[in-house]
Amino acid sequence: MAGHALRASLVSLTGALVLQWWAPVAHAQTQPAVPLVALAGILGSKALLVVDGGAPKAVAPGDSHRGVKVISAQDDNAVLEIGGQRQTLRVGGAPVSVGVPVGPGTGARIVLSADSGGHFLSQGTINSRSVHFLVDTGATAIGIGIADADRIGLDYKKGEPVQVGTANGLARGWRIRLASVRINDVEVREVEAVVTPNAMPFVLLGNTFLTRFQMNRTNEQMVLERRY
Repeated sequence: MAGHALRASLVSLTGALVLQWWAPVAHAQTQPAVPLVALAGILGSKALLVVDGGAPKAVAPGDSHRGVKVISAQDDNAVLEIGGQRQTLRVGGAPVSVGVPVGPGTGARIVLSADSGGHFLSQGTINSRSVHFLVDTGATAIGIGIADADRIGLDYKKGEPVQVGTANGLARGWRIRLASVRINDVEVREVEAVVTPNAMPFVLLGNTFLTRFQMNRTNEQMVLERRY
């Protein structure tokens, strides 16, 4: 896990993901999308919102943007209503979303569509906490930035220390095992992951998850069929 393939993948994707942060996000086709929201700033009484990687939009209290309603905004915090639930965001904090899938994850098929940059993205959950995935066939394991790991409550510092590549050279990461990784009604249990100090807007859906599926791509559509 600390080998060359993992280091090279994480180094290259750190820059690539930052550049793709403003690209429109395509979600799995089998479930209505719940918006992923980041607070880019406070402009007077308005919240500067980034919804699903779109352009920043200043939204006043009481108004809505792409399904996200601003309740209040002051200092470096904003209270938002997302999917009928309230969330408090801080400027520069990790993106959040609500709407965790319910019911048993007994499905066997995931269908994804490529975004304008050719990337496959989907909302999903790790240990029943909402995250945003980017499919990365070059990543050895699921890659989780430290901000997302903290947000979803992973006790990663009890994991196995490993060295991972960053834009500034090698840094310390942690290899852990995730109890549950889920996209729509498809759930995979006991999946290896690496938590890295890299700032990443997405969780990299690497081969510790992907190898459990037969993967087929036709033009802009990717289908994952459960193997085991």
